[in-house]
Amino acid sequence: MAINKSMVLVVGLIGVLSLTSLGCSSMPQTEAQEQEKARFPSKSAAVEVAIARRGNIKNLVEYIGTTQPVREVALRSQVQGQLLNLTADVGDRVTKGQTLAQLDNSLLQAVLSKAQAELAVQESEVIRAQGEVNAALSEVESAKVQLEQAKIDADRLQQLFEQGAIAKREVELADTQYRTAKQALASAKSQVNVRQSGVRAAQGRVNAQKSLIKQEQERLSYSRLLSPINGYVLQRILEPGNLVQPGSEILRLGDFSQVKVVVPVSELDLAKIKVGQSVRVRLDAFPRDSLGGRVQNISPAADPTARQVPIEVILPNPQQKIRSGLLARVSFNQELSQ
Repeated sequence: MAINKSMVLVVGLIGVLSLTSLGCSSMPQTEAQEQEKARFPSKSAAVEVAIARRGNIKNLVEYIGTTQPVREVALRSQVQGQLLNLTADVGDRVTKGQTLAQLDNSLLQAVLSKAQAELAVQESEVIRAQGEVNAALSEVESAKVQLEQAKIDADRLQQLFEQGAIAKREVELADTQYRTAKQALASAKSQVNVRQSGVRAAQGRVNAQKSLIKQEQERLSYSRLLSPINGYVLQRILEPGNLVQPGSEILRLGDFSQVKVVVPVSELDLAKIKVGQSVRVRLDAFPRDSLGGRVQNISPAADPTARQVPIEVILPNPQQKIRSGLLARVSFNQELSQ
């Protein structure tokens, strides 16, 4: 009896499940699809459409370099002395002819003063020698007068002798006086030549001393160091108080009227680059600016390891806002046909 009740319960449960399944299967297909879309919404991607065209694709290869001044100058001392003062520091703008450093010039000034004193003595020797020449010339004139008088006396006595008015001895004495006067004139002229040689020698010493003074004045001027260019101070090598030797570097200056960038380029691209070629340069310091430059120099020697050739590019820098050490990206405007 219990078994019959269980069987009836099972049969009833199976009937209920069958009716439920039949109800689900009889649901309209459209409604089922909508429920499916609600459970799993579809994801559609946006597509952009463009027309294909034939053209040129620019080669965007950029070569990395660092900005440098177009030229660097080492300000060196030409004389020895203690560095007393520096009037410029790193980053200062300097102009050509501006005094940048001063050395102690007391020893140079003492040498110059001594040379000038010696010149004064030598010039006085020239004056004295010239006085001796003038005295010798006076002796010559006096000897000429005496010779003329002796000649007149000798001629007159010769006429008197021929007339029998005087003895021959007086004529001979007059002839002797004439010859003596003639020798005196020759001797006076010789003294003039000697005195003139003394003047020339003294004048030569004066000229040599003047040249020495000029050299000492030039050496004295070297104690004041002037800027040879318009530019900026890149480095201070020595400080005031240091003893400077001839050839010692004191300051390093840079000319920023133009800027130089050296970039290594592969030897495979060397044939595409020529001196004077236009280039484009971008600086990370000025990302909004694209600067134009030109190839200034192509090194004749490549790096034997990397097989790269240094290319020197020059940029105009009229406002001198580009400084040294900035990262530069150089493009040689190459295009590849596609």
